[in-house]
Amino acid sequence: MRIDLHCHSTASDGTDTPAELVRKAGAAGLDVVALTDHDTTRGYAEAIAALPEGLTLVTGAELSCRLDGVSMHMLAYLFDAEEPLLLAERELVRDDRVPRARGMVAKLNELGVPVTWEQVARIAGDGSVGRPHVATALVELGVVATVNDAFTPQWLADGGRAYVEKHETDPFEAIRLIKGAGGVAVFAHPAAVKRGRTVPESAIADLAAAGLDGIEVDHMDHDPATRARLRGLAKELGLLTTGSSDYHGSRKTCELGEYTTDPEVYGEITRRATGAFPVPGTGGKRSASQP
Repeated sequence: MRIDLHCHSTASDGTDTPAELVRKAGAAGLDVVALTDHDTTRGYAEAIAALPEGLTLVTGAELSCRLDGVSMHMLAYLFDAEEPLLLAERELVRDDRVPRARGMVAKLNELGVPVTWEQVARIAGDGSVGRPHVATALVELGVVATVNDAFTPQWLADGGRAYVEKHETDPFEAIRLIKGAGGVAVFAHPAAVKRGRTVPESAIADLAAAGLDGIEVDHMDHDPATRARLRGLAKELGLLTTGSSDYHGSRKTCELGEYTTDPEVYGEITRRATGAFPVPGTGGKRSASQP
């Protein structure tokens, strides 16, 4: 089985619609794909309706968190999307994205960059607006060559000249909320140092003690030595290890299935989840939510 547990659509900051994403995942030979848009589940219905036969969809989300001033992301899998406490927290984070993006536009204007809110809003479309949309605007203006080039201290990286904070969930609270909604919690790209500061490994141990299920090890932002170190840490802490592409369509260079998750780990994730079932490609005849 080929299993990719971290992908984004236009419901957040990907460039493929949810329907396009699952069709491409099927064409890429994947058996399982997870839709994990930032702080939203709005892509579920479209993805399920377009799900090709032979492909299973894992519903999820990537939650924005912050620990001791360090931004981090928590992947939540197979939770009840309508559970009120987790839903309220996702909405709180998502609603703060617009004023944050407007603030970044204002800072860029102060730096002499002629980006406009209208441009960023056009790029984001119906998705949850975020830094990648602002970065895409910088690419359009010729300020940087690629989206990744915008995530530097000069521009949009944490603490960068045009960086603006937003509401982010305490990761211990995120784990509690995910578990309360019947989901499984996996720390996304925990050692992606090229993105900025990362939490120390001692914090991962604390998160494991609080109920964290796993860490994302095989990821484009982890070099081989980092992956080996994280795998050892996961074994020591009794955590699951996942792998995934973190696919964003044309916004990033990674491809669907570039990194994958072991089928036994996937099986354990589905066994632990009580909030929702994986959805088989049967033309949308089955609900994503557990009855």
